[in-house]
Amino acid sequence: MDTPMKRLILLGLMILSCSFVFADTLTLKSGHPDSYVVKKGDTLWDISAYFLKDPWRWPKLWGANPQIANPHLIYPGDRLTLVFIDGEPRLVVKPHIRKSPEGRILPKGGAIPAIDLALIQPYLVQNRVVDAAWFAEQPMVMGGESDSKYHVMDNIIYIQGELTVGDKFGVYAAGRQFTDKDSGEDLGQEVILTASGRVVESGPVSKIHLLSNMKETKAGYRVLPIDDDALMSAYFMPAAATTSASVLASERNIRAMGKLDVVYLDRGTNDGVEPGHVFSIFRDGTEIVIDGNGQPVKPDDRSAYEDMLSAISSDNAVKMPDIYHGKLMVFKVFDKVSLGLILINEKPVRVQDKLLQPDTLLQGE
Repeated sequence: MDTPMKRLILLGLMILSCSFVFADTLTLKSGHPDSYVVKKGDTLWDISAYFLKDPWRWPKLWGANPQIANPHLIYPGDRLTLVFIDGEPRLVVKPHIRKSPEGRILPKGGAIPAIDLALIQPYLVQNRVVDAAWFAEQPMVMGGESDSKYHVMDNIIYIQGELTVGDKFGVYAAGRQFTDKDSGEDLGQEVILTASGRVVESGPVSKIHLLSNMKETKAGYRVLPIDDDALMSAYFMPAAATTSASVLASERNIRAMGKLDVVYLDRGTNDGVEPGHVFSIFRDGTEIVIDGNGQPVKPDDRSAYEDMLSAISSDNAVKMPDIYHGKLMVFKVFDKVSLGLILINEKPVRVQDKLLQPDTLLQGE
């Protein structure tokens, strides 16, 4: 290989290396504090947001300190101090020196969580997305001992099918059917937990004693084995998403979503999505049409003729840059669909907004 070619390759490697360094560099927020005392009700994300422009990068901010590498070891009352190690910002717990002979006073309450789990706990337990045909084949609620149309906690309900005495089941109502907006592919059936119960009698028609209810249960609902994984405590280590996606639906079926709202994503485990994955939320930039006088026209001001110009040729329309709207973190994943919580919201989020890998877009945010 001749020398000029070697130099070109070396230059390329240096540029690539610099790009990775840039993407992996923590950016401190302007006006950040030098230290912070953890308070009850804080989350790791909240504390990181005092220091970082990208708070989801808290694992890197605290990674150098073994005392807080495990977030379960950060408690209210701990003092976190910002230091620099090899030029990189880090949060450390400074040694606490007491002059009195008393031992360390343990803080009240537990360690602070990554995010406010109370916000997502209902969805961890209640929401599932399954294959519609499979759901239709599951044992069905036929009615109950009560003459009422609706059944609640402590009621006995009848299930079509022979179930094992002692097993726990959830009672689910059918929700929305999700499809991919581009391909039309079936993404699954949303099912909502209305109650849980235990089998108390088995036979062609089994009996379930309802132990809890989130909503009233009625005939036609289906019963599924309780998803034990969904009932476990949530633990998240945020990381950049490895794929792109889009907002599939609002969990509450509202048009505009904001901070701490829950959304469905149109990607799941089949696409490599995992709990803790962080996405940047973007909306397509508008398309400006050049009219007959060579002047730019916004979409809302277009005439039918200008719409036609845009449709005829891309030379007549210029797409503006995509607009950053915020960030979300995935907390529950199904085969083709995920649930995420909006944690940063600069503009309202809507269905079909784009979800992109945050690392590749630092310069644009």
